[in-house]
Amino acid sequence: MTHKRIDRKKQKRKRQVYESNLINNGLQLEATRSVLDEKLVFVKVHAPWEVLCTYAEVMHIKLPLQPDDLKTRESAFNWFTSLFRVDENIIKPEQEFFTAPFEKEHLSNFYIQDKDTFFNPATRSRIVHFILSRVEYATKNNVKKFGINKLLDSGIYKAAFPLHDSSFRHPSTDPACPSERYLLYREWAHPKNIFKLQPLDFIRKYYGEKIGIYFAWLGFYTNMLIVAAFVGVGCFLYGCLTKDNCTWSQEVCDPNIGGNIIMCPQCDKVCTYWNLTSTCESSKKLCIFDSFGTLVFAVFMGIWVTLFLEFWKRRQAELEYEWDTVEYLEQEEQVRPEYEAQCTHVVMNEITQQEEHVPYTACGKCIRMTFCASAVFFWILLIIASVIGIIVYRLSVFLVFSATLSRHINGTQAIHKYLTPQTATSVTASLISFVVIMVLNIIYEKVAILITDFELPRTQTDYENSLTTKMFLFQFVNYYSSCFYIAFFKGKFVGHPGNPVYWLGKYRNEECDPGGCLLELTTQLAIIVGGKAIWNNIQEVLLPWVKNLIGRYCADARSEKIVPRWEHDYHLQPIGKLGLFYEYLEMVIQFGFVTLFVASFPLAPLLALFNNMLEIRLDAWKLTTQFRRMVPQKAQDIGAWQPIMQGIAILAVVTNAMIIAFTSDMIPRLVYYWSFSVPPYGSHSSHTMKGYINNTLSVFNISDFRNASKPSSPWFGNQTTCRYRDFRYPPGHQHQYEHNIYYWHVIAAKLAFIIVMEPK
Repeated sequence: MTHKRIDRKKQKRKRQVYESNLINNGLQLEATRSVLDEKLVFVKVHAPWEVLCTYAEVMHIKLPLQPDDLKTRESAFNWFTSLFRVDENIIKPEQEFFTAPFEKEHLSNFYIQDKDTFFNPATRSRIVHFILSRVEYATKNNVKKFGINKLLDSGIYKAAFPLHDSSFRHPSTDPACPSERYLLYREWAHPKNIFKLQPLDFIRKYYGEKIGIYFAWLGFYTNMLIVAAFVGVGCFLYGCLTKDNCTWSQEVCDPNIGGNIIMCPQCDKVCTYWNLTSTCESSKKLCIFDSFGTLVFAVFMGIWVTLFLEFWKRRQAELEYEWDTVEYLEQEEQVRPEYEAQCTHVVMNEITQQEEHVPYTACGKCIRMTFCASAVFFWILLIIASVIGIIVYRLSVFLVFSATLSRHINGTQAIHKYLTPQTATSVTASLISFVVIMVLNIIYEKVAILITDFELPRTQTDYENSLTTKMFLFQFVNYYSSCFYIAFFKGKFVGHPGNPVYWLGKYRNEECDPGGCLLELTTQLAIIVGGKAIWNNIQEVLLPWVKNLIGRYCADARSEKIVPRWEHDYHLQPIGKLGLFYEYLEMVIQFGFVTLFVASFPLAPLLALFNNMLEIRLDAWKLTTQFRRMVPQKAQDIGAWQPIMQGIAILAVVTNAMIIAFTSDMIPRLVYYWSFSVPPYGSHSSHTMKGYINNTLSVFNISDFRNASKPSSPWFGNQTTCRYRDFRYPPGHQHQYEHNIYYWHVIAAKLAFIIVMEPK
């Protein structure tokens, strides 16, 4: 623990009472003044053998009875994985033991060779933190105040943390027996180990099960991405190789076909008529992503995500057994100090028929839950409001870009070949959406913590699961809402040029390019995923490194004395109250992007694979070199992230099926290929895609424009009609501008595809 000598008597008295109570609980304290700052005092906490034994029994900590002599069966893949394992001569395998909850009266039954090593450093830190979290420091109005967390929040102490065992740069005083931190840095966190398997048992020994299982999950996820990335790259290459044979794109670019097709304006007044060939470049790009390979990949990813979750459950069960956490929640997990402090009500337990102390009555619990649910719902509505604001921006700015970048019929200006009003609007809206997402994340983080604190969960696992659910629900809406809008709403409810649909009664709904909105969805994903990865690395890696670098420079400038280990650790960055929460959140959000919208971007698993290979080493480097050591915690599994990923997996199958059906142009092309491009009777020619573009663009009579939507620019040429993307009867038909039979065939095919793709 660290504090500054402040002249406030009240804070000094609280500190004295707290430290006195720590001594009364059996801990030994040693105060040392800072070498660099005379006002800073370090209070080193030591836990004697008797204290460790007492609280090990209170906490039901499992400890060794005798070495495990059961034979282990070697895996058939050991010959392959041994190529990537850490050398066992450097990091020796952990010895296995039979364990049982510790009891002082049965001390002789436990495997105690040396009292100094019976409780490993991780267990010692857990016990000391347990005591620090429950010792009183004041009493006010008959209410006891206790816990190191409260003292830290009020500034009475500056920090409280377990020490790293030595410097990560040097093997310690004995090179023959290097420190665990040095070994972790050299064999795990160093970039040279990027292709090596992680020493999970050693990570668990040094940092605890909670961090160990995070890196186990991240490594497993990364390994599974190898298969998805391989298939995704294959589908992408298939699209690249077949794009030159893309008949509908050739028709768009053909001056005799697309060059003769004049498209209707896509907004009121300021938009003008434009030539279909102006979308030639985007149609070529779309052929890469909107190919038959994309359909195959979407089906494959539906299978992959299911196998990933099932295989992870099996791997997680193995870790529970190996790390002895199978019965952790029932036997070892303690009630949170904040919960204990509020237990002022006595109720009768209906099951045990015994009196229990609880922090609130049943009515009080309902009030708390209602308030928390209402607060979360309000913030989700706030995010939806921000998304609506982005949509209004898109609709408004599209008019400006249409007037500035209007695509002329002759298509002679080179800029129009690459920068269309849709592209300019999409890119700027995506950038603004990303900024809004980042700002709302910062605000909602504090709000979610306040709501969860008010909810008052009983255990730390309950607290983290509750906070995880709230944060992910917010992040889900925040990150994915714009993608859902582009994929399933944009261009779907636009009417036709003679009777356009208006949003909020004022803004005419956006339309997609003739090739659909799939390319725009890919752009949105690339900006958000890429921007998020860059921002996270700056925030999580670069900023702590810069702060530590500045801190070391200032320390060297102030004093030439030898700085002790505890002071070195103090000047490292704090890990934060939420610990690994943001690491999980970052990866699960990525998991959502990789699975939910992968049909629009087959290279997403490959990019995620590269990112995760770096992420493992960056997280390891950050924990080992830039952050204070976390208090080791036990964990049985990855908590609420497991059901969250299961929900994403189910939703991923639905969204990918709907992207293929409603965002991609795959189903209309297949319907045309099998139904409307039938060769003449007796002909030996096969089905063809020729004429697809002309067949899927409806005709509109220019004289049928309403005054409110009639373009203000003059009409050049002698044509009296323009074309638009839809399946409607032409003018002069008895059902003019109503949906034709092709439309209903396509709808039936889309619904059939979704039904076939849905999980049973």
